[in-house]
Amino acid sequence: MKAAVWHGKRDVRIDNVPDPEVEKSTDAVIKVTSSGLCGSDLHLYEVLAPFMTPGDILGHEPLGRVEEVGSAVPGLAVGDRVVVPFQIACGSCYMCDLGLQTQCETTQVRSQNAGAALFGFSRIYGAVPGGQAEYLRVPQAHYGPVKVPPDVPDDRFLFLSDVLPTAWQAVAYAEVPEGGTLAVLGLGPIGDMACRIALHQGVRKVIGVDLVPERLERARSFGVHTLDLKEVDDVTGAVRELTDGRGADSVIDAVGMEAHGGRAGKLLQDAVTLLPDKAAEKTAGTLGVDRLAALLTAIDIVRRGGTVSLSGVYGGMIDPLPMLKLFDKQIQLRMGQANVKHWIPHILPLLTGDGDPLGVDGFATHHLPLSDAPEAYRMFQQKEDGAVKVVFRP
Repeated sequence: MKAAVWHGKRDVRIDNVPDPEVEKSTDAVIKVTSSGLCGSDLHLYEVLAPFMTPGDILGHEPLGRVEEVGSAVPGLAVGDRVVVPFQIACGSCYMCDLGLQTQCETTQVRSQNAGAALFGFSRIYGAVPGGQAEYLRVPQAHYGPVKVPPDVPDDRFLFLSDVLPTAWQAVAYAEVPEGGTLAVLGLGPIGDMACRIALHQGVRKVIGVDLVPERLERARSFGVHTLDLKEVDDVTGAVRELTDGRGADSVIDAVGMEAHGGRAGKLLQDAVTLLPDKAAEKTAGTLGVDRLAALLTAIDIVRRGGTVSLSGVYGGMIDPLPMLKLFDKQIQLRMGQANVKHWIPHILPLLTGDGDPLGVDGFATHHLPLSDAPEAYRMFQQKEDGAVKVVFRP
């Protein structure tokens, strides 16, 4: 089969690789019909390169049809159409029972002291082959895949794999009080969808912050009050002007480790990727730092006693944080990978009912053949051609 394969920093290629097979009784194999390109994939493309191995198959947002089913997967049949959550969870351990599927005790990558295994996401999370491919082996298929209607366009349900539950959790963790204000830093796929979800849930005012014109316009079209970083010199002051001088009740950081403005962090990140493989992995795993501009902004613009919700991925082990400010302002921090299956019951009615309240049908900006993956990664990283969400059709 053909798959998008990591070969090095900023080096993604389309390779012919062996077709996956059912290896355990709880496996299934699906033929992928759509697979998303995620901002997290861009971290692997560059910053998290020390944790990657040439030959790793990328992608963690697949939807497709079941081709083969293991003997211990009674809920699926060949031909079923399914969307697959990005994390791999058993559904029956202590953590899954708590609704913390990203901490699944059955699939935790203990060799890396990490949580549940993820599709297409480096050695940190098990190096499980990903879904930017023609076929995908799905472990724990008795629990993970979600059956969806057979005759609806892929985009209606594709984003259940990651975007929708990640954005939903970001808003839930933000705990916006009734009549309150939410600021969202970064209007890529997760930030954009978080704005839509917050407005749908009745948040009084949503402020979106970005510097890409197309992303700002998309957010405005859904009723978001936008701030353009290219035009606003003082984001903290601008947010306070919109919030009676206090700051936002809640802030979502949907940017993460590669924020614009973190120059020192970028230099250190780049330096690590130039080290030999083993040294780079050890250094990144013990002395890694993030570009913290977005997080520091979130801490600045949230009001005293407010909440900061982190959905952007961070991976630094020695990040310096302004603990005095966090403590003095009495800020609550919530964070973590989205627990997909926990949130799906909340989201499904918005996809199966009347209308399209979150705009999922038109959410993708680009639909491309899988063969275009190398160029799509470059385009998405450089924020060219209005790219907000890319979907591959293998």
